[in-house]
Amino acid sequence: MSKIFISGLVNVETSCAVRGFPIGYSPIDYNFFGVNTIASGVGLNVALALSALGDSVSLASFVADDAAGVSVRAASVPIADCRYYPCKETAQSVVLYEPDGRRKVYTDLKDMQELSLPASASDDVDSFDAFCLCNINFSRPLLEKTHRTGKPVFCDVHCLSDISDGYNADFMRYADVLFLSNEAIRDREEDFVRQLSRVYACKIIVVGMGDQGALLYTRDTDSFAMIPSVYTREVVNTVGAGDALFSAFVHFYLKGESPENALRYAVTFASYKIGESGASKGFLSEEALQKIL
Repeated sequence: MSKIFISGLVNVETSCAVRGFPIGYSPIDYNFFGVNTIASGVGLNVALALSALGDSVSLASFVADDAAGVSVRAASVPIADCRYYPCKETAQSVVLYEPDGRRKVYTDLKDMQELSLPASASDDVDSFDAFCLCNINFSRPLLEKTHRTGKPVFCDVHCLSDISDGYNADFMRYADVLFLSNEAIRDREEDFVRQLSRVYACKIIVVGMGDQGALLYTRDTDSFAMIPSVYTREVVNTVGAGDALFSAFVHFYLKGESPENALRYAVTFASYKIGESGASKGFLSEEALQKIL
């Protein structure tokens, strides 16, 4: 079991199944059991996934005293330590998704990008084995502080298309392990990762590639490995697959697995997760994952 500090967004997510994109206009559409609302957000998703796998997690984020905040706090029960600080309103998102997995996400961060965590939120950083710092502004001041501990820093910059991306540059600079999606770099994943590795010092870079699996780059060997996708159960909703992939890799990598083995575990973990609707649901325990493998 690893002790992991997470800084990241929590929100309430409403998902809606659609027949396909583009969506034709009609004044009303009846969608029986196709609309669901749950607590979510990258920080909460990662914290719940790591908790399910058996790690001791401390999650720092912002939650308001509103109905959405009540939902987030109720969903956070499995997390060992929640460091929630006040904000004007709890963030929310709406996810439209079609049967083949394509999705459109609308995120309302409220005042989240103007907030800063109090210094006390990270006073005990030396007591943690690793840090997952999600790419939201309030995580930014923690990058250098956690890097100085010498413990591994994990970051996910999601849909990246430019290695000089100003918003994500700090996260890429300080990450020991960097995750991103191939959604904006399809068919040039290896070239893009090569460019990243020349500019940033990440030891490991992982590119989530949806139903193809995931691409792994390891600096020590200057090599790529493609970990193919697996089928564990019928796909319901792919929202949150990247968070699941990231979380399981963190867990098994910290347990001492090689990057390749850790990513194999992670691909299977994510495959099972997307058999359930809602980004914060569908996480296996390590024991259950081992049985599937």
